[in-house]
Amino acid sequence: MSLEDKVKATAKNIEGKIQETVGDITGDPKTQAEGKAKQVEAAIQHSVENVKDQVKDTID
Repeated sequence: MSLEDKVKATAKNIEGKIQETVGDITGDPKTQAEGKAKQVEAAIQHSVENVKDQVKDTID
């Protein structure tokens, strides 16, 4: 996983957690859902990059 992709996925995850927390505090279910969605996107990005790393290691 490239460092740049790791940073992007981690930043998206943090952004999602913050957005979900803001939604919790304000009682806004739309903001909560958007925050959770960003966290899922970040998890998917991490998974894809991990698979890429595994394939690269297998080839090497």
